[in-house]
Amino acid sequence: MNSASAEGPARRPVRVLTDVRAKSEPRSDPERLTTHSRTVHDTVAQIEERVGSAGVLVAEPYFWERVRRAALLHDAGKVAEGFQNQLRPGARPWGQRHEVLSLAYLDLLASAAGWGDEDRLLIGSLVATHHRSLHGSTGRTLSDLYNPHTDWDEAFTATSDGAGGTEVQVPRGVHREWVAWLAGALGTDPPQPPPDAPNLAARARRELEYLLDAWRRPVKARRGLLAVLAQGALTLADHAGSAHVRLQRHMPLPPDYTARLPFPLHAHQRRAAEADGHLVLVSPTGSGKTEGGLAWAARQLESMPGLPRLVWTLPYRASLNAIRLRFRRELAPEPGKRAADIGLLHGTVAHVLLTEAVEEDCAAGREGASATQARRSRVRADAMRLFTQRMRVATPHQLLRAAIAGPAYSSVLLEQANSLFVMDELHAYDPETFGRICAAMGLWERLGSRVAVLSATLARPVRELIDNSLEAPVTTVRAEPGTGPVRHRLVLDDSALTAPGSVERLRDWLADGHSVLAVTNTVARAQALYGELAEEARAASPDDPCAALLLHSRFRNRDRDAIEKELLRRHPEREPGETGRRGGLVVATQAVEVSLQLDFDRGAVECAPVEAVAQRAGRVNRRGRHPEGPVEFRVHAQTEHLPYAREAMETAWSALGQLVGAGADTLSEQDIDRLLELAYDTPWGKKWERAARVARDGFAAEFLTFTDPFHDRTEFADRLSERFDTVEVLHHEDVEEYRSLARGKQGDPLLASGLLIPLRWSQLRQYDAVFDRSLRVQVVRGVYDRDTGLRPGAASPALVPETVL
Repeated sequence: MNSASAEGPARRPVRVLTDVRAKSEPRSDPERLTTHSRTVHDTVAQIEERVGSAGVLVAEPYFWERVRRAALLHDAGKVAEGFQNQLRPGARPWGQRHEVLSLAYLDLLASAAGWGDEDRLLIGSLVATHHRSLHGSTGRTLSDLYNPHTDWDEAFTATSDGAGGTEVQVPRGVHREWVAWLAGALGTDPPQPPPDAPNLAARARRELEYLLDAWRRPVKARRGLLAVLAQGALTLADHAGSAHVRLQRHMPLPPDYTARLPFPLHAHQRRAAEADGHLVLVSPTGSGKTEGGLAWAARQLESMPGLPRLVWTLPYRASLNAIRLRFRRELAPEPGKRAADIGLLHGTVAHVLLTEAVEEDCAAGREGASATQARRSRVRADAMRLFTQRMRVATPHQLLRAAIAGPAYSSVLLEQANSLFVMDELHAYDPETFGRICAAMGLWERLGSRVAVLSATLARPVRELIDNSLEAPVTTVRAEPGTGPVRHRLVLDDSALTAPGSVERLRDWLADGHSVLAVTNTVARAQALYGELAEEARAASPDDPCAALLLHSRFRNRDRDAIEKELLRRHPEREPGETGRRGGLVVATQAVEVSLQLDFDRGAVECAPVEAVAQRAGRVNRRGRHPEGPVEFRVHAQTEHLPYAREAMETAWSALGQLVGAGADTLSEQDIDRLLELAYDTPWGKKWERAARVARDGFAAEFLTFTDPFHDRTEFADRLSERFDTVEVLHHEDVEEYRSLARGKQGDPLLASGLLIPLRWSQLRQYDAVFDRSLRVQVVRGVYDRDTGLRPGAASPALVPETVL
């Protein structure tokens, strides 16, 4: 018999297959291994329904069948006594990898089922790597854990119990039942191995060594990509099946979206709705780019296979939250639901969801956030991360992390197949980030997905780089001249925004009852300007608790959520016929630039790259409905260039000067086009284009070629984090409250997340950060105020240059 049962006495009565568990939950009746295996197998069918045979999968007719077989076998090794024992409360870990023992069952059944070499290789690779990579240098890969020094019989046959006896890992009766069940599920007869056949340990060793050798050397990029996609399908099915979450079939964006709109489409929206394939849509702020993007997506859904997902990306957290709320309100809910279910992917997603849950409970007469609410919210956030929803909003960084692949990220990559990507406000990124996004577009196209780029400010070199990054034609739609009304009187001011005369002008505007937006390029200057003007704003509107607001990145999550909510409530788009002066002050950084439907009477901003200036103008007299007609929008010179490149700032100021010198003072869409042309037709513009191309090609070569599909790519994650990531930190005065919320009797870590503050990794030293091992969070010094956020203390190290968050 090839089972391990003949290799030593059992310490306890032999169990039956129905006793074998896959999970330790629920405690009252933990999930059975047969149930879990069947659930994961069935979940693969849901994933196949979504993705179908899109992109590179068109030429792979056996792709999904191989994934389904791997789903049945992926946890076969959990039948071992060592694994079953560790599921019990307080039990010691087994110390072996169940997926390695699963390979023994693959070996046993593959021959009986008549699988070919390619079937066996891919199925075995998926079974082995759904938790750990095969190769790498981390010390945690399967090649590290199982090597020439491994005692395979001790690991998987009869293991020492520490008391002079042995524990049989797979009892004979259970083994027979399990093989029969697997054979039935796979549609084959149970194998009948000869008496001298290898035991399970020997089979596992043979299969693992075969896989390690097969994937030791690089393979062709296409083969590697298919392997990573298959791994993503299995891991997504495993995670969704374990959570007992069905992938949604409902699409909140209905096919007849344009017919449901309460107004006729503009010409540019109509042309976007008629486009088939990739799209670039350029139209002024307030002219309906969002509706145009949704109209394009609705058209694509009709001609794509499976159940495509729609991913809407934006650069800033505030704009993500705002667009998600808008979609929830305006798009079609699933039958029986009150609002459309829109996924949200950013670093503090769980906190946002918890805030919503608390508000719902408060509305129902209950108070506060409980640990139960936190757990429910976290479950919902986890489900979002498993991509159950068909429509999501995200930052591009969340999507680029799929490039890391491996068990942790390959499912993210798979979900980018047969999808629609709307890249909103793509101009907002530096050339390196923009280039990486273009590289990702090329990969998405190979996966059968389609891309739309929306912006009010998209220069010719930017459009050309998008077009060159995609193989299929790209339809470019531009709004007709005059689509946007004349909204501004552009004034260039040689004095700094923080100069005494400039601040006095802002005071005068506030005293006259105007709502005022002031945008600086750094958090420190925003805090200083707010400090000078907040009292005047409150004095001008004494009955308004939100007369003065400050928005930037360095607030506690819960404080920033409150500020964003008040900002949107206090300064919405002006209604037709609304004639009154609104009053109120908002001082902000770049976070206010994109996709926030805000409207101010006056604007004063620091000079920034030309796209940023145009976007800041888009928050002032947004739809041209101000009773005075065009209103003053003032751009101030700024000698300090950070967080932008000095050359970018100098080029923008020169272009603005040329525009005004030629008689333009309105910032119409034609003026913005001319401004972009002036800026990019310069040495800086050529340098920007070269940097974006180099970044695109380098990112594609370094991250998006999967020639080592089952190697550990942790170092890729580290490099990507260095280039993109922020870290959430805790202010030292909040440590005890955080500890109580996270670890108290009714605590939950999610309850404490509202105290965290996002920073760049490079800024940790500036705030004297120390890692608290008990709380597993960076604790920073500095000064914190709920109205102004975090700022360095007097004794902090020299300032680290700020970057755009």
